[in-house]
Amino acid sequence: MAIAFAVGCPDIELLGITTVAGNVGLDKTTANALRVRDFLGARDVPVTPGSAVPLLRPAITAEHVHGADGLGGARLPPAASQPNSGHATDFMIDTVMAAPGEIALVAIGPLTNIALALRREPALATSVQDFVIMGGSTTRGNVTPAAEFNIAADPEAAAVVFAAGWRVTMVGLDVTLQATADTAVRTRLGVLGRLAEELLLPSLGRYVDSGLELTSDLPDPAVHDVVAVAHVAHPGLLGCSVARVEVEIAGRWTAGMTVTDFSTPPADCNALVATSIDVAGFWDSVLAAYAPLATV
Repeated sequence: MAIAFAVGCPDIELLGITTVAGNVGLDKTTANALRVRDFLGARDVPVTPGSAVPLLRPAITAEHVHGADGLGGARLPPAASQPNSGHATDFMIDTVMAAPGEIALVAIGPLTNIALALRREPALATSVQDFVIMGGSTTRGNVTPAAEFNIAADPEAAAVVFAAGWRVTMVGLDVTLQATADTAVRTRLGVLGRLAEELLLPSLGRYVDSGLELTSDLPDPAVHDVVAVAHVAHPGLLGCSVARVEVEIAGRWTAGMTVTDFSTPPADCNALVATSIDVAGFWDSVLAAYAPLATV
């Protein structure tokens, strides 16, 4: 859904997609990115695979949420092309450094690739136009009581990223859990033809923690990643506050927690943390981005 927004939104020029092990393994996330890209008619957008494992910890996955293949109920054709050669870190460094100050980097998975890229080229942190992540929380997590999945999947990488000297825009559970695809939203999506019938609605229908199909007695799914990408195109959708964010890596029960301090003096803050969302405006912008893709 996030890739579809980036492809369809006229305010975004999608320069590339990189993949990382996360909800499913790297082979599946890469195949899924290719399948979605091809389905959307965006075969000129390169897909470059990255890290298959976290920096230090065993991998965690989320097939119980997204299905064994990571696409939930969507059944897209196999990709018609191959991923780029090389590694995601090289692609990010080369692309950003070729146009310093012009490119927004949006991370909607674990931060392993970003951390490796920063270690190889620290100037990446001062060369992006903006850096936005879907991840973290100022309150409670969703994979553990303390940690959100994308941070918990590689806390060491997240710690590197938040300490890199740039301002991280953290679009976390505080706002993404409000962006739910309720019955009214799914009805609006339903008019989008093949896009809705083959990708959006089937994916949403399986996207619940229970692994069961969506019914009236189960919670409406939140479309976490789309919120982060929408923020790049429409910053006014989110209310944000500056803060200091540190990632817990040593705690037995709190590994991956994004410890957020809004009282830190602005000069010492390393993050812009999303705290509110215009839900109606968000869905209006999402539907507007999807509309041109309905006839692809």
